[in-house]
Amino acid sequence: MKRASGPDAAFLYGETPAWHMHVSSVLILDPSDMPGGFDVERLKASIGSRLHLVPQFRWKLVETPFGLDRPQFIEDPNFDIDGHVRRVGLPSPGGREQLGNLVGDLIGIKLDRRKALWEFWVIEGLENGRIALLAKVHHAIIDGSSGSELFGLIMDMAADAEPPPPPVEPRRFEREPSTLELLGRGWLSTVRTPLRMARFTTQTLRQGVTMLGFFRRPEPPAFAYMAPRTSFNGELSPHRRFSYAKVPLADVKRIRRAFGVKVNDVVLALVAGTLRRYLERRGELPDNPLIVQVPVSLRAAEDHEVGTKVGAMFASLATHLDDPATRLLAIHGSTQSAKEMREALAAEKIMGITETAPPALIGLAARMYTAAGLDSRTPPIMNLIVSNVPGPPFALYCAGARIEALYPMGPLLYGTGVNVTVFSYEDGIDFGFMTDRELVPDAWELAEGIDLALEELLHAADDHEAAREAGRARRAAPDPDDQVAID
Repeated sequence: MKRASGPDAAFLYGETPAWHMHVSSVLILDPSDMPGGFDVERLKASIGSRLHLVPQFRWKLVETPFGLDRPQFIEDPNFDIDGHVRRVGLPSPGGREQLGNLVGDLIGIKLDRRKALWEFWVIEGLENGRIALLAKVHHAIIDGSSGSELFGLIMDMAADAEPPPPPVEPRRFEREPSTLELLGRGWLSTVRTPLRMARFTTQTLRQGVTMLGFFRRPEPPAFAYMAPRTSFNGELSPHRRFSYAKVPLADVKRIRRAFGVKVNDVVLALVAGTLRRYLERRGELPDNPLIVQVPVSLRAAEDHEVGTKVGAMFASLATHLDDPATRLLAIHGSTQSAKEMREALAAEKIMGITETAPPALIGLAARMYTAAGLDSRTPPIMNLIVSNVPGPPFALYCAGARIEALYPMGPLLYGTGVNVTVFSYEDGIDFGFMTDRELVPDAWELAEGIDLALEELLHAADDHEAAREAGRARRAAPDPDDQVAID
């Protein structure tokens, strides 16, 4: 039996009809080289042969009555893979808009908590004979970094890869705890709440003193609640839409080298460019820059423990700046300040609020927040979330079909109607846009703006490099005043 961590419990108890706490990915598969085409039964067999490598895919949730304590996970004795892999088709040939609409509708359906918290949807009927695979996994059992590793275990490095060795030990099933046992554990956890709250309060005061030092800087880093309100910041609905884009990794690295910034800075600048254009077209561009929350992995390289280990930092997208080069450099400065502040605050951290408060209070707070419509009545915590997950530089295969692209998606919450999750794969970077259907009328307008933003930054990189070369040439040229005439 495994007790959920504080953040994982918060993802479970913080769900509301409008806040879906599962993460998703859409894999575009090319089955053209597969004899007989893509086989769903082969996919099930492939997943089933390696479930012992990803045990959380067979975990069943056991909730503590009244939310007095964090929930538990136990091995599900009735696990049936047929209940997790499903099949659906688009009217052929299914275009990207049809795929985005269907994926959005499927993501709007919450995972069944009576079973292991994941499901795959095989979507057939795409253009050019392609297959899409939608993977939905609850955030309580994976985060971005471990999710990338997890799907690496599910996928293969070759079309004809051999299945992994079977498990050495047979499956072991634990007895599900009784209601009385769960209540007893919940009571013991609840009586410790005042002590945890005292420690959390002390920690918060220390972090507040640290933050004051950053506030007093001439250019303080971005903070929560500094975000201006936009049309995609409002009360969330249960309805979702999905769109996607891909850019060459070489172009992103070229921009990075030209300006001496990080790849993540370029990714944020691409998102900033498409959002600025989106808001300008509607006459809604705010005077203050958009604020992005960037999830940051807290997982050590050797840490393979199941669950969520992620923090967050806030950064400015500098959308108030018209020049793309100036905007990129401003984003770089903001992310550097954010990293410095996050490291300083981490030194004072003992525990988070999710390890402090009983899960029932977290669930009650989430329901009250959404019921009161605070998404649209309070200043936005942030304008959007952008997560960047590194992926493999080589091709992967799924049940014998080559994976052409992998578009990840994160959840929407706290009035943020746009979530952008980025995944580097082979020689490209895949952008997955998850939007609220009611707040963003056309999700594809955001995705299509990525190419335009990339073009702007490439031109800026060319100009920047040309100016730098001209400067070097001027410095290398001899000064006429230093030359001595020789008779």
